Amino acid sequence: MRIGIFVHSQTGNTYGVALKLKEQLTANGHTVDLERLNIPDAVQPGTAVTFAALPDFQKYDALVFGAPVQGFSLSPGMTSFLQQVGPIEGKKTVCLMTQHFPYPWMGGNRAIGQMKTLCESKGATPCATAIVNWKNKRREQQIANGIARICASL
Repeated sequence: MRIGIFVHSQTGNTYGVALKLKEQLTANGHTVDLERLNIPDAVQPGTAVTFAALPDFQKYDALVFGAPVQGFSLSPGMTSFLQQVGPIEGKKTVCLMTQHFPYPWMGGNRAIGQMKTLCESKGATPCATAIVNWKNKRREQQIANGIARICASL
C-alpha cells in the first residue's frame, strides 16, 4: 500500500511521532512518503494559511494527517490545509494529534474531532485516530499504542 503522511509540526514533536510511524509502516512493507507542511510558526487561531501547491493524493491508497493542538483546537495550519485540499474519498484516512497538556480532554479530543470533521467533509471516513499527550508520563506508551492502532487499521 502507498501511504502519504502530511504533518504540521512547529516544535518537532508531531514530526517525531510521524517519523516513528513511517518507520513502522515501512517495516510492515508499505511505501511511505512523509511531508512536513511549510506553515509559518506565528499563525494565530482563526488565521487562514494559503498554500502555493497542494499534494496530489491520487497516488496514495491511504493518508495520515498529523498536527498539534493549538488553543484547545486543531492548529490553524492544518485546518487551512484540509480546507484547501481536494476530495479524498475512497482513501483510508488516519488522524494523529499531539498536544502539550497531559490529558486528551484538555484540547486533544476536540482537535481530533475537528480534524475528523474536515476529513469527512472531503469524503473520507477516518479509520483510526491517535492522540499523544506530551506532558503525560506515559507518552512513549501512547506513541507506541497509537502507532500500533494506526498500523492495524491500514
